[in-house]
Amino acid sequence: MKNRQVLRRAVIALGAVACSLAGAKAAEDGPASSSGLEKIETIVVIYAENRSFDNLYGHFPGANGLANVTPEMARQTDRDGSVLKELPPIWGGLTPPNFSPAVGQAATEHLPNGFFAIDDSKGLNTPLSTPTRDLWHLFYQNQMQINGGKNDRFVAYGNAGALPMGYYDGSKLPLWEVAKKYVLADNFFMAAFGGSFVNHFYLICSCEPRYPSADKSPAKGLIAAVESDGVTLKLAPDSPKSALDGPPIFVNNGTITPGPDFYAVNTMQPPYQPSGVKPASGGDPAYANPGAETRLPPQQDTTIGDLLHDKKIDWAWYAGAWGAALDGKPINPSPNFQFHHQPFNYFAAYAPGTEKRAKHLLDGGINGDLFIQAIDAGTLPAVTFYKPQGSLNEHPGYAEVLAGDRHIAEIVEHLEKSPQWAHMFVLITYDENGGFWDHVAPPKADRWGPGNRIPAIIVSPYAKKGFVDHTLYDTTSALRLITRRFNLPVLDGLKERDAALEAAGGQKLGDMTGALDLAAP
Repeated sequence: MKNRQVLRRAVIALGAVACSLAGAKAAEDGPASSSGLEKIETIVVIYAENRSFDNLYGHFPGANGLANVTPEMARQTDRDGSVLKELPPIWGGLTPPNFSPAVGQAATEHLPNGFFAIDDSKGLNTPLSTPTRDLWHLFYQNQMQINGGKNDRFVAYGNAGALPMGYYDGSKLPLWEVAKKYVLADNFFMAAFGGSFVNHFYLICSCEPRYPSADKSPAKGLIAAVESDGVTLKLAPDSPKSALDGPPIFVNNGTITPGPDFYAVNTMQPPYQPSGVKPASGGDPAYANPGAETRLPPQQDTTIGDLLHDKKIDWAWYAGAWGAALDGKPINPSPNFQFHHQPFNYFAAYAPGTEKRAKHLLDGGINGDLFIQAIDAGTLPAVTFYKPQGSLNEHPGYAEVLAGDRHIAEIVEHLEKSPQWAHMFVLITYDENGGFWDHVAPPKADRWGPGNRIPAIIVSPYAKKGFVDHTLYDTTSALRLITRRFNLPVLDGLKERDAALEAAGGQKLGDMTGALDLAAP
């Protein structure tokens, strides 16, 4: 049995190398007109939340999943490097308050050190339709969990005990069937270490948000206390010694890197409304209070939206419940709009009153109804991003997996019937791993990432049907595809990531054309 597992892993690894080389070559093949990519007229990116690949697709046929994981590969170590005798309890219980079925902390005690099924009817029996509690998904903690590629300290440097090691039977999800019909990419990584905030930036600019002179700003208390390696947070004197005794306590689990250059690496709020920071008293109601600690200053980097706008290529960011968030009126049930999931709202070029904001930042409607109307009418822009509202984005803590998955599958059904479908490319992916473990080591690149592996599904009439794509991708591969298809200038962040990968002995990231058969009519 062990020899068969080794052989299976070797075959998958060889396939991954071949696909990665093909994908890298495709990325260098030149503009769309020389590759057949001009057949793609509409690119749609659907961005869900907080799931690792193994958490949902660990048992997908033909993918590099949990069947390839030995007990040693899944084993988690404590903060001192010793192997944990068992997983710690899920602190505070598996499910948030007021959700059924309720699973308290006691039911999660003494789980073996390895991965486990959250929805196992003989175990925790928590279905895909029930939210679990939230997990840490933060910049420094993510790197500490990855531990140089061993992926063995997700429990040690998490806040949810055993939960990072949980996975689901993803075959119960509607998108599983979509992935079987089209393409599942099983070597696709979140572009940046950490959480949703920073990975949304990478989706639109492959850049890290900046906070100039943070040490002299209202946010000076948010500067993280980090060890000399620049990766490890300083533990407080009263931090539990072992993960079995409780989550770690840090001196300052901050959102901003230490100077001299200050970057925002964990969630901060947009400078414009809608924002989690209210307007200043007597100030412009369209702006967030500039004196608030958690408000990020307006950003100046060039985004993919700027490049498209300058070339007069129509594009839009459709945000579910955007209009409702701007109105500020309560809705029952709440769409749970997430302010930090709207990356263009951080940039000065999209400030209130600008042409770009009015033209490109659009309301997706409640439950995506306005976005669906545009799909059905065949009026989607050439490049379209869709961010589901919070209640439909699959984020642990406040959203279930199944409702969001059904919503996105419904979107796919509308796209397949759209007048634009014949020349469409759709990427469905997740912003980051949400703190969940994955067994594949991220490729080594730069200070910012990539982080852990996440699911990605490629849907198109030109998709290689029933295909598992092993090509190396990360979130910025969406930008690479858009750049190549519309012959745009290459963003600096894309060049820097590729240079870092090559310097580390790796290869450039693919642009997802490896998942397509562009010779098809």
